[in-house]
Amino acid sequence: MTEELKKGLEGVLVAESSLSFIDGDAGKLIYRGYTIDDLARNASFEEVVYLLWHGELPNATELSDFKSSMAEERHINDDVQRLVRDLAEADEEPMAALRTIVSDLSAYDPDADADPTAEAANLRKGRRITAKIPTALAAFSRIRDGDEPVDPREDLDHASNFLYMLNDEEPDDVLSETFDMALVLHADHGLNASTFSATVTASTLADLHAAVTSAVGTLSGSLHGGANQDVMEALLELDDSGKEPVQWVEDRLAAGDRVPGFGHRVYNVKDPRARILSAESEALGEAAGTPQWHDYSVTIEEYLGEEKGLAPNVDFYSASTYYQMGIPVDIYTPIFAMSRVGGWIAHVLEQYDDNRLIRPRARYVGSEDRTVTPIDDR
Repeated sequence: MTEELKKGLEGVLVAESSLSFIDGDAGKLIYRGYTIDDLARNASFEEVVYLLWHGELPNATELSDFKSSMAEERHINDDVQRLVRDLAEADEEPMAALRTIVSDLSAYDPDADADPTAEAANLRKGRRITAKIPTALAAFSRIRDGDEPVDPREDLDHASNFLYMLNDEEPDDVLSETFDMALVLHADHGLNASTFSATVTASTLADLHAAVTSAVGTLSGSLHGGANQDVMEALLELDDSGKEPVQWVEDRLAAGDRVPGFGHRVYNVKDPRARILSAESEALGEAAGTPQWHDYSVTIEEYLGEEKGLAPNVDFYSASTYYQMGIPVDIYTPIFAMSRVGGWIAHVLEQYDDNRLIRPRARYVGSEDRTVTPIDDR
């Protein structure tokens, strides 16, 4: 057994997966053999979730059945709705609220008593979790703002339905397609921190709700999902400052602060998802007459690339994309979870299919020869 220490498990192989592949040097991301560029432009979020869960893209009949089965699960019962209201009225942090809501959903799941590794039951659970998170999140956001929740519609796709529930207005095609693309881009990304925590939990034979709850908690940290909110808050700070972007960056770095949205544990070049969302952010800005957000971002990217050799990750452009869609800044990370749950569930299914308890070791660096002093002498 090797004694080499790998802090943060960087570069350590702990599993085999057929779900997604990342080439960090080439800036390439693949789901089940399909490039992210191909999927983002030619497949819907529902198709991608089906692909992740079943291994193949659905045909027309399979997609229709899958979309219908997801849409039928969107409603949340009165007890969960009351919990959402309580959390919103208590001004709970959105990711903390989502963590609690996902855990609570297990109490009302018809398959709650199924064997944790039963695939058919887990696929049904997965559909329910994936379908209900947008409903709960939109309701939480509206109640917090003093509005009443909007019931989900079964005739809208996953992306459009969320925007409808959030804003009480059916989105136009541009917004729907852009948001759907963003969900596709975030659906999976190898064995990232939240996915790993989900698989660790599943490896103990805890159930799917427990695994997803673990993943939500992990995603809440600013070094993982929380970075997209940090990016938009930084861009708003820049806009308020009246400074030129380069000067703002230089001042921020001189003060010892980092610019969020740059650097990645896996990519050594520009995140391929950032390339796609950069174009979407630019198009939204041109359509809305607010090109400054994309302009700021491009200027910062060019400066940090030339001066520091840094490349942007997906958070850097998802932030301005969501902002120009009118989405509240502090629910960016829950939206990340709304998408990534598809990947979490796929990885948990893989873990259950060939399970081994995940139990790494730590190198002990403490004392070994201490003795207990009687309490009266301490």
